[in-house]
Amino acid sequence: MSLHDEIREQPQRLKRLLAEQRETAEKIAAHIRARGIHYVFLAARGTSDNAGRYANYLWGAHNRLPIALATPSLFTYYAQPPRLEGALVLGVSQSGKSPDIVSVLEEGRRQGCLTLTVTNAPDSPLAQAADLVFDIQAGPEKAVAATKTYTAELMALAMLSAALRGEAQDWQELARVPEWIEILLEQDSDIERMAQRYRYMGQCVVLGRGFNYATAFEWALKLKELTYIIAEPYSSADFQHGPIAMVEGGFPVLAVTPQGKVFDSMLEMLVRLRERQHAELVVISDDTRALSLAQSAMRLPNGIPEWLTPLVAIVAGQLFACHLTRAKGYDTETPRSITKVTETH
Repeated sequence: MSLHDEIREQPQRLKRLLAEQRETAEKIAAHIRARGIHYVFLAARGTSDNAGRYANYLWGAHNRLPIALATPSLFTYYAQPPRLEGALVLGVSQSGKSPDIVSVLEEGRRQGCLTLTVTNAPDSPLAQAADLVFDIQAGPEKAVAATKTYTAELMALAMLSAALRGEAQDWQELARVPEWIEILLEQDSDIERMAQRYRYMGQCVVLGRGFNYATAFEWALKLKELTYIIAEPYSSADFQHGPIAMVEGGFPVLAVTPQGKVFDSMLEMLVRLRERQHAELVVISDDTRALSLAQSAMRLPNGIPEWLTPLVAIVAGQLFACHLTRAKGYDTETPRSITKVTETH
């Protein structure tokens, strides 16, 4: 199965995950409530770290749970782990094999914390270090660049949020995610043609804010992994504090701009970039105002709640990266210098 196949497989995988793992989400939520958790201490690397960025916004906004992103080197090289009283110690990892992430959960358990892993490998060392395991059931992912495991991690984190909040509407909205992705996948051939325009692109910035701060980071990561472009992700707010100075005529700016709380600030940024700095804009959005500013536009289906837009928007980013890789003449299946499982310490 190719990278492109795995991108297109995502609606089916997410539909199955929702159907088969809701009970798991509810049981984990019950354990979290019973322990009186005050905050979440989250350890992850790479793509899974971007899933953690999504959880940082989602669990904060919907569940009032602050998330601290772990610094695993404190647990390994420095051997000076922080005190974790009152924390849910959460490890997110596709393979569950990274020793530094495992060390964070082992220390959490040693300190008497509730430990949880979200992983595609329920028999992995990370799962063995956890009290609770959420199997994302993405199936074997053969491509080196993670796609379906990323959206499955996002779905798992969204399901846990819904289970903790206990509102039926959340589950009703989650059930529509596979359908929204299927609608977006209808643009596959259009995105393939669009990517040809950028086959000589060597650098860009990727903007997102709020829930889609995570999407900006993940889209940029896919471009780095597959196309070797220097792709720098930013919050649109941080981008104004200096980095915007690099933008001149024709400089590529990729932006994830769905409707929601942060839309107006993102739109203001796009207007400035297009009208004053003459940037080359690639925009993912469900709003015609944002799409009309772009030289290249990818339209999100209408009606997606803002908290779920990262699960759909990143699929457009994945397709763009996949097709751009081919347009540049590179192999989507064997990107240079990286392997499927990275075991950091």
